[in-house]
Amino acid sequence: MHYVYVLISEGEEPESYIGMSSDLRTRFEQHNAGRNTSTRGRLWRLAYYEAYLTRNAAEKRERLLKLNGRSRQLLMQRIWKSLAEEDVQL
Repeated sequence: MHYVYVLISEGEEPESYIGMSSDLRTRFEQHNAGRNTSTRGRLWRLAYYEAYLTRNAAEKRERLLKLNGRSRQLLMQRIWKSLAEEDVQL
């Protein structure tokens, strides 16, 4: 399996990060351990993920979310609404 995921940083001004991995658990631990330049210096929560059977399909989805503002916007609205409904404190 290959995963496309969204991380949300903890803190007063949360940020998001979109990534892809075949080992989601290990990759998430790497983000919080500071072993990724883009996410270093913050603590992250896994807010969302999608599973794909092929690496190619996951790469296409990640690329779409990173490069297509409307696709990213719609997904982030869905994530924030879900977090608000659950009354999750970031």
